[in-house]
Amino acid sequence: MALNPQITNLIIILGMMQVSKKIPFEDPQVLIGVRILYIVTNIVIAGVYLYLQNKINAKKDLTTLKYVEPAPMGSAEEPKLITTTVHSYDSQQLRALWKSQLMGVGMMGVMHLYFKYTNPLLIQSIIPLKGAFEGNLVKIHLFGQPAIGDLKRPWKAAGGLMGMGGQGEPKADKKSIEQAERAGSGGVKEE
Repeated sequence: MALNPQITNLIIILGMMQVSKKIPFEDPQVLIGVRILYIVTNIVIAGVYLYLQNKINAKKDLTTLKYVEPAPMGSAEEPKLITTTVHSYDSQQLRALWKSQLMGVGMMGVMHLYFKYTNPLLIQSIIPLKGAFEGNLVKIHLFGQPAIGDLKRPWKAAGGLMGMGGQGEPKADKKSIEQAERAGSGGVKEE
């Protein structure tokens, strides 16, 4: 039985916080080494995402994918029917991964360059790399796992803190799709 990725992230963070207390970041050689580690891991992640983009575009899977996207929590909106293709869905998911990674690099840049925090560099050299290789797109397109079970599209949105996401999971069952079609809350194809 594998541990939940959020639990392993917490274990890594707590462990790396203890390790980082022992690292002499005042030494310029050590600081440069940790900066290089951070940059290399981000280059590896960018390389993986570029490879995924090539694989997604090479496959160009035009299989139709219909699902009902739940309304945001606390909103009065109706759930929305989404009709797209596997290629478009995967491309959209990859854009979200790029955006998330760039936000992380930006925040780390501010924390390190402006506020002079060095300890998070070490943690952020490991957690995003681990997260990238645990992603569904990587499992399907890089590791070649079949898109069944937990890897069947549409994927559940990653939960926030303690697994509490901002909205429910997308529904791809026939009953939910027919209900959304009857309600008239969709039918527009996303490109």
